[in-house]
Amino acid sequence: MAAPGQATSGIAWMVLATILYTAANLCVKALAHLPTQELVFLRSAISLVLTGGWLWWNGYSLLGVNRKWLIIRGIFGTIGLATFFHTLRFIPIASATVIQYLSPIFTVLLARYFDGQRSMRPVQWLFFATAFAGVLMVKGFDPRINWLYFGLGVSSAIAAAVAYLATMKCRDTDHPVGVVIWFHLVAVPVTGGWTAFTWVPPVGNEWLLALAVGLLSVVAQVAMTFALHQGEANVIMPFKYFGAVLAFIFGLLLFDEHLNQWALAGIGLVILSVTVNTVLKRRWEHRQQPTKSP
Repeated sequence: MAAPGQATSGIAWMVLATILYTAANLCVKALAHLPTQELVFLRSAISLVLTGGWLWWNGYSLLGVNRKWLIIRGIFGTIGLATFFHTLRFIPIASATVIQYLSPIFTVLLARYFDGQRSMRPVQWLFFATAFAGVLMVKGFDPRINWLYFGLGVSSAIAAAVAYLATMKCRDTDHPVGVVIWFHLVAVPVTGGWTAFTWVPPVGNEWLLALAVGLLSVVAQVAMTFALHQGEANVIMPFKYFGAVLAFIFGLLLFDEHLNQWALAGIGLVILSVTVNTVLKRRWEHRQQPTKSP
């Protein structure tokens, strides 16, 4: 189990990653007229240059150590990003975000079986169930979300969960930037080959937005990787949900994306569920810490 200081550090890294990811997603939303594969390629190509340059400058191997899980991280990270970007282009950013944010639930469930983390208490299952119910409310009360985009969003969440699990598997063997680069090593050739046949040239300030997507995303990825290196998934990952609040606020301000009261209630239910779950989880862990003799 991670020490309390490590857990706090991990939460801080996750909050930073969430803010940066939201900013990057807003840039993607502004570029929604570009094909999905092109958006993934532009994001990944910029990030590959940055992460590869950093690893080379600091003397780290570009290919890493735990290559089995690094490859898994790259494959599922690419799938998760492509499906998420596609939903982001066609449905409100808050809705796309909250559906994709089922990934922490899937991460915790996978971590129980593949990362040796302990079983959850029954009340935690209740909180995860209410979080999922909140996501279903967002889908059910937003007519712009059909079953195709909902299915793509859930698929993105599952793929992201596998990528997060792979990240945790590499925390003792590879530098966080070395874990991040494998996502781009897979995404660039896959989406680049596709984009070669469908390229739509960005115009003017769109190049700046594309650059911002890459810059913000790579820093966010490194921050999230640091977060997963610092503590257990069931403590760290729920804080990713707060990106839904940021997505709603800026989606409304920048893109005039309104959600009805029931969809907003669904987002609120998600946030409330994971917040209470996390507070109780940390309280239980604190009580289990051995007390020092005077």
